[in-house]
Amino acid sequence: MTKQFLLEIGLEEIPAHIVTPSANQLVEKVTSFLKENRLSFGSIESFSTPRRLAIRVNELAEKQENIEEKAKGPAKRIAQDAEGNWSKAAIGFAKGQQANIEDLFFEEFNGEDYVYVHKFIEGKTAESVIVSLSDVITQMTFPVSMNWANYDYKFIRPVHWLVSLLDDNIIPMSLFGVESGRVTRGHRFLGENTEINHASEYEASLSKQFVMVDAAKRKSEIVKQIKEIEAKNEWIIPIDEVLLEEVNNLVEYPTAFVGNFEAHYLDVPSEILITSMKEHQRYFEVLNQQNQLINHFIGVRNGDSNYIENVAKGNAKVLKARLEDAEFFYQEDIKVPIETSVEKLKYVTFHEKIGSIYEKMERVNAISKVIGEHVGLSKEELHHLDRASHIYKFDLVTLMVDEFPELQGIIGEKYALLHGETKEVAKAIREHYLPKSSDGELPLSDMGAVLAISDKIDTLITFFSVGLMPKGSNDPYALRRQAYGIIRIIENKGWTFPIEMLYLKIEGLINSDESKFGLHLEDSNESIQTFLMGRMKQWFNGKNIRHDIVEAVIESKQDDLSQMFEVADILKEHAPTSDFKPSIESLTRVINLANKADKEAGQPVDTTLFENNAEKELHDAFNVIKEKASNLTLAENFAALKGLNPLIEAYFDNTMVMAEDINVRNNRLTQLSEIAKMALSFASLDKLIVK
Repeated sequence: MTKQFLLEIGLEEIPAHIVTPSANQLVEKVTSFLKENRLSFGSIESFSTPRRLAIRVNELAEKQENIEEKAKGPAKRIAQDAEGNWSKAAIGFAKGQQANIEDLFFEEFNGEDYVYVHKFIEGKTAESVIVSLSDVITQMTFPVSMNWANYDYKFIRPVHWLVSLLDDNIIPMSLFGVESGRVTRGHRFLGENTEINHASEYEASLSKQFVMVDAAKRKSEIVKQIKEIEAKNEWIIPIDEVLLEEVNNLVEYPTAFVGNFEAHYLDVPSEILITSMKEHQRYFEVLNQQNQLINHFIGVRNGDSNYIENVAKGNAKVLKARLEDAEFFYQEDIKVPIETSVEKLKYVTFHEKIGSIYEKMERVNAISKVIGEHVGLSKEELHHLDRASHIYKFDLVTLMVDEFPELQGIIGEKYALLHGETKEVAKAIREHYLPKSSDGELPLSDMGAVLAISDKIDTLITFFSVGLMPKGSNDPYALRRQAYGIIRIIENKGWTFPIEMLYLKIEGLINSDESKFGLHLEDSNESIQTFLMGRMKQWFNGKNIRHDIVEAVIESKQDDLSQMFEVADILKEHAPTSDFKPSIESLTRVINLANKADKEAGQPVDTTLFENNAEKELHDAFNVIKEKASNLTLAENFAALKGLNPLIEAYFDNTMVMAEDINVRNNRLTQLSEIAKMALSFASLDKLIVK
């Protein structure tokens, strides 16, 4: 017969962003504990509010599984002497297995006799095992922990009560000086302390005390209430999932309400108002049917609907102070010309070893011209890009960004348009921050994409130049995110991007005028390429591409990111085909032998040294491919290399590459080297696993 086990840890309010990760961690640790202790169970339910973390284990076994096994000990020649007396090794083995020496017996294993003993360990009851869960809880980790009272232990917040029930029985447990029982606490203002009679009654008991302990059901209730308000008023209320998660972890008994603010605040850009409502007050914005912001907001109260009108008015009063600040910042900011803001950036440090943000913009202006011309921007686009790259950080010195750093770029776009900049320039200013996360939104415009790439390249090359590259897991300047952003943008746009050529061009340009650009770039081409390849590997792994294909692409003799994307797709497409394995095996053999060639010789293949038709046929066929290669796609070149397989096999069947005649041998190695060079320029095919 199975049981239910309930564990609730009652605490002071936990920061909202830590509630869900902590609840998940508790489930993981309890799951591991039960498995390690051989207690089988059906499922584990998770419960959480700002004041409690809880789990309920369903279909928990009454006792541990018994252990019945045959334990193997030392060989007989070690376990007994010539007279058959047990050695210390045998006696120690028996003692270690909690057996008597008389219980030992011999069995043959791999042609030799060994000592064995039958081992039986009876499982303990669930009650006796579960008491140790308190040790598991104390091992939980949090971003920030705290001490309290005179105790020397730490936890996310002080623990005030502990419920530990196996069905209807209290499991004695102590946590940070708090003894377990069956009494839990209801809503801080609406509820009372209440007893849980049985683990199965947990939710129902707390519901009577105005606590919705199931986080998923509580979240659904919030959404339901918001949707009812939306339908009743014919509004559109976007539900931000991040905000919803935070609000859900701030309340135990949610009640959504409508608040209002004065309409004149709508003259301030909607992004500012929405950010003020979300970030400072945790409100949801309200739109009309034309998707325009209107002067209402949705809040969620931690309580019932009594006196909800007063609650709405109180929240509106607090919001008004925030909106007055936003309106003041906005009015003051738009009085300042962009050029004045740009001038201020001369005195804002980007990094003490690198220089000012103004100097960064000067470098990015030069870099963006190189990238823009390389990817084929039009003259008009380059003109707009030049303007955007000269001013794109100006909003960093505005009052609004100082108050709301998350509006960087967004405010830049709004203010740029107000100051008469073109929509292309304004959009590029906003898009240069993208992507903001590993899977975040990418720039849509080509200008925005070039400015984003240029800004990230400058960050990479300058930090690497002054020796501030990431070490281990430490990456304080988010350089991995910057590099990953470059890769995602290039892949999305499909632009060619030869790393070495572009780096050398940029390095020469920056170093040609150190006084203008603020520093001298030390040569870090190789380390930056290696760093970017690490991020490429991360990108490929996220696309479920075989690890050997990833290695073949990353270690190839070419550095064009866009070609790497294409090569990986080609290899992934061809890998299941019947001719893939023999073709790769042939080309791998060519590559391995080519490694023995004299790399410094540089002599062309001498056809007069050929001794059989197979050499000539392979030579002629490869020359045709080589002559057409520049006009063929990567897929066509790979197909052509695969097509050499019958000729390569015939070549090896009829030709001794390592001939005694040194001239013949070197000629054959040179011929194979030419094929290998083309193969390796596509990918390191010898890294592919085809067996």
